[in-house]
Amino acid sequence: MSTRTSICWFRQDLRLNDNPALLAAADRGEVLPVFILDDENSDKWRLGAASRLWLHHSLKSLNRSLEGTLSIHRGRAEEIIPRLCRDHHIDQVFWNRCYEPWRIERDGKLKNRLKLHAVEAHSFNGSLLWEPWQILKKDGSPYKIFTPFYKRARTQEQGTLEEPQQAPPNLSLYRADHGGITVEDLRLRPDHPWCRKVERHWRMGEEGGLLALDTFLESRLSNYRTGRDFPAVSATSRLSPHLHFGELSPRQVWQRVSEVGYDDNVETFKSELGWREFSYYLLYHFPHLPTSNLKPQFDRFPWWLNQKWLHCWQQGMTGYPLVDAGMRELWQTGYMHNRVRMIVASFLVKNLLIHWRHGADWFWDCLVDADLASNSASWQWVAGCGTDAAPFFRIFNPVSQGQKFDQNGAYTRRFVPELQDLPDKFLFCPWKAPSSILEQAGIRLGEDYPYPLVDLQQSRKKALDSLKRVSSSS
Repeated sequence: MSTRTSICWFRQDLRLNDNPALLAAADRGEVLPVFILDDENSDKWRLGAASRLWLHHSLKSLNRSLEGTLSIHRGRAEEIIPRLCRDHHIDQVFWNRCYEPWRIERDGKLKNRLKLHAVEAHSFNGSLLWEPWQILKKDGSPYKIFTPFYKRARTQEQGTLEEPQQAPPNLSLYRADHGGITVEDLRLRPDHPWCRKVERHWRMGEEGGLLALDTFLESRLSNYRTGRDFPAVSATSRLSPHLHFGELSPRQVWQRVSEVGYDDNVETFKSELGWREFSYYLLYHFPHLPTSNLKPQFDRFPWWLNQKWLHCWQQGMTGYPLVDAGMRELWQTGYMHNRVRMIVASFLVKNLLIHWRHGADWFWDCLVDADLASNSASWQWVAGCGTDAAPFFRIFNPVSQGQKFDQNGAYTRRFVPELQDLPDKFLFCPWKAPSSILEQAGIRLGEDYPYPLVDLQQSRKKALDSLKRVSSSS
């Protein structure tokens, strides 16, 4: 085996297991592990506050796994990587591919610069089950609808889905001074009480991801298909932030779930992994996904930005308890139950008529699993402007949704405690409660809890009328 040193550049693959780039670098010889916080290239898509908090802990975990040898830097990767190669006489660099448009552009520039210095760059798939260019229609064009995409991907599964690999058994780490900084120097974790709130709900890092996967398989998967719709029930996987930061690979998750066998719970969960793949697929083939409607007729939709309403929505003070519970869960935990995400998004876009990008921006800052592909695709799905979206006229009613999916109010009362003594009958519509009931529950509407921002029926009609005008002019 050669004793030459190679760089393994960690990005959204903060793990040792099933890491193709790390395995290839380790197979060649000594490895200099590198992480670069590249805020300069990302511009608008700099990591949000919740993501930076998670990254802080994930990097500390990775550095421990690498015995303190992780070379950490801040700046432009296309400048830092060549400099490290020159300073440490390195002639090969390994990394796992990313699919955000700005990263694809930057990686192309970096490969060209390394080539000029006789440095070989090797990239791998460490983040997806299927590369976006692998799943195409017969005419070579990309799919725009999930079901045929997923069906095609599953038919190709046997030939394209590789087995996950273990961590390199004899990882030789480069221990010379590399001029890096510490995780703390990156200042990813602000000194704010909010951080401690979020941290209580998660175990961040590769070990935490593996533990979360075990927990899901042992106690949640068996009730996944039906239980995942009820926010008070522990039936969702909560693996999304671990997948986003690459503490787990999708191949690891797919294989472990497949080992359970075949049933409706397994297949439903696999289809959710499929939606994650489809989001990356859309981002790759339609790089304007985060900023532009995939259905151009929505460019003429009369969005109306009411800053006061937007702020109330962000703070969980809309007057609709299930919406407010979701927004407060987001603020307190850095996460929100998936069904509730759809409800709060529908309320913002269709009842308040505020552009989906404002919601996507807030989620980008507050979610620990903020993922450019999934966040953008999901908001376009709810707004009805995506390629395979819910129709715009499908407007979630937060009252009936609460009554159906949080019947005893456990979820809503947890995050909107000022309503905890309100009877179930009025929990999701407190403005309908008689004054005697409100007084008995210790609630003064407009003081202890807000009146609704809008009337559901009137705002629904306004949204549908706006849609008609757009449709008639297309």
